[in-house]
Amino acid sequence: MTAALLDHVRATLNAIEADGLYKREREITSPQRGRITVRTLAGDKSYINLCANNYLGLADHPDIIAAAHAALDAYGFGMASVRFICGQQTIHRHLEQAIAAYLGKEDAILFAACFDANGGVFEPLLTEDDAIISDSLNHASIIDGIRLSKAKRYRFANSDMGELEDRLREADADGARFKLIATDGVFSMDGYIANLPDICDLATRYGATVMIDECHATGHIGPEGRGTPALHGVEDRIDIVTGTFGKTLGGAMGGFVASSQPIVDLLRQRARPYVFSNSLAPAVAAGSLKAIEIARGADDRRAALKRHTARFRAGLTAAGFDCLKGETPIVPVMLYDADKAQALAQALDDRGIFVAGFFFPVVPKGRARIRTQLSAALTEADVEAAIAAFADAGKALHLI
Repeated sequence: MTAALLDHVRATLNAIEADGLYKREREITSPQRGRITVRTLAGDKSYINLCANNYLGLADHPDIIAAAHAALDAYGFGMASVRFICGQQTIHRHLEQAIAAYLGKEDAILFAACFDANGGVFEPLLTEDDAIISDSLNHASIIDGIRLSKAKRYRFANSDMGELEDRLREADADGARFKLIATDGVFSMDGYIANLPDICDLATRYGATVMIDECHATGHIGPEGRGTPALHGVEDRIDIVTGTFGKTLGGAMGGFVASSQPIVDLLRQRARPYVFSNSLAPAVAAGSLKAIEIARGADDRRAALKRHTARFRAGLTAAGFDCLKGETPIVPVMLYDADKAQALAQALDDRGIFVAGFFFPVVPKGRARIRTQLSAALTEADVEAAIAAFADAGKALHLI
């Protein structure tokens, strides 16, 4: 490696630091749960966790842990290769069939992460003759997956159905053979739920396919946690669902695409992140399988999550904070200024609340925030303590 390259890398890191964008990863010394232990310079410290995607609190569920232990004994530690070379284990097909049945699709295909699922779903299906119309707030993985395909790209403002229709008309005028609308089910930074009924109506009118990323929905949104299509009653009108086992469904890792049989079959042949990546570890597959089973019957956890979310949102609003409106457990606390977001995050850290500030380029300039995420693993006392800490820190910083 040349000295010039290292100097360039150091200069880039220094610029990231100077811009206040350097990411430092905190070290958790406990399982992921409602209250966690974090290693600090002063020693291990207990925090109320408002920073995880552990919506149903399944990340340390004993039955999921037991299923993972059993799979280690039955299947070993890993497959050590990709599926078309060394085959698959029964646990992988069981998981694919289970997530497909859960979401009402004919089949599903596993990926190492949903980032890979979104990165691999577009290229095998569409060519330069086709068009993808994408919501402006979609996950970065959808954006990257679209870039990897050769399809023409169109963008519409978040949940703006008039602009979506304009882009569909534009794609038709440009001679697109096939049109695919891509959207998140729940937009991760804002907590908004996509307007799926109107999207599906437009898709029908213009002969488009609908693909939805359900990472922040599967397991805790809708009846039985079947996601935003089930919430809106449009399960049969959503053609392709991508999602993850790394959030609500156990919180480990792994992603999937669930769809009709021909779509899944073609992805097995040509989705590069699938073809050229190792299978999920058997313990992860078994734990995720158990997580689906638990999530289907977890109405009590979904009810607790809903109560915590409503109380937290009401408490912060009453204290004087500006929270984006919504019905999901993602509650963005808007500060609009990056320095204020970082200052509040630090003040909350001092008060034992585990949060993170978000600012440009993660969110648009002038839209800095603390994105909080509620969990069924929290207690009512945890929620009240978090509200009190926010109010105390906000007053100390003259934010409220």
